[in-house]
Amino acid sequence: MSGSAFNAFKSKVPVEWSPRLYITLVRGLPGTRKLHRRTLEAMRLRRCHRTVEHRTTPSLLGMLTQVKRLVVVETREMYNARKLADEQRRAPRPPLVVSHAPPPPAKAASAAQGASEAAQ
Repeated sequence: MSGSAFNAFKSKVPVEWSPRLYITLVRGLPGTRKLHRRTLEAMRLRRCHRTVEHRTTPSLLGMLTQVKRLVVVETREMYNARKLADEQRRAPRPPLVVSHAPPPPAKAASAAQGASEAAQ
């Protein structure tokens, strides 16, 4: 990812308060403080790029403040917009139709007719 880890999770929806928050771990756990690892485990975030949903409470906001450099927080609208963009990006393209049939013998038939007319 270029720049910060948040670049992969930018969405086109403005940020507003939400009763439910989607929290995604975007930085690895090795090299972090034990307190931060325990906080992430309390939020059920154990692996990178995994998302969990939580109710917005003061204790959750405090935990997010503690590990804000490791996670990305999204509202429901932001999460849905990002998932929709991912689906559209990964959607299969329509198949290419290539015809390998031999050319129709219309030219040969018309040439033979032209030769027979010239002979008459």
